[in-house]
Amino acid sequence: MKNICLSCLAILILLTSEGCEKKNVNATIETTKGTIEIELFPSDAPKTVANFTGLAEQGYFNGIIFHRVAKGFVIQGGDPTGTGTGGKSIYGKEFEDELNPATDSYQQGYVRGTVAMANRGPNTNTSQFFIMLRTAAGMPKNYTIFGRVVKGIDVVDSIGAVEISPPGDGKPKEDVVMKSVTIAK
Repeated sequence: MKNICLSCLAILILLTSEGCEKKNVNATIETTKGTIEIELFPSDAPKTVANFTGLAEQGYFNGIIFHRVAKGFVIQGGDPTGTGTGGKSIYGKEFEDELNPATDSYQQGYVRGTVAMANRGPNTNTSQFFIMLRTAAGMPKNYTIFGRVVKGIDVVDSIGAVEISPPGDGKPKEDVVMKSVTIAK
């Protein structure tokens, strides 16, 4: 009887844990410099990931440039105007930050390869995002982290190495284009 109960318990645990697995969501950015694959964090930033994936599935990012390179710090894209002043969200307006100190991504902070929302201040997120070229341990945690580069960090580095104007923090002299952004769930 004891063995039957243990067997039933084991089966019950297997059946109930099947739906508890974390589902990986990845984004692939095909650029004129190569391919960047990003693991997205829907558990840490559900609204932000929904916004990014929704825009990607609409083809929103296709043809948009990386409009900003801050040498040795970040590359930034997601603005269809290419000026750093544009963008939209699937919500029809700017949306709030998702800065939860209990999440792994928040605790790790802005490490090399982190993908986070660019904004003009608190709760002003749209479509612009940045990718960290290096770890910035002292950076204030004001930007929602929603992913991390898992393949193609060399492509991120090559974008970060382009000639820019003005030097130091500016627009690439030669456009680096996001040809497509696809989502795999």
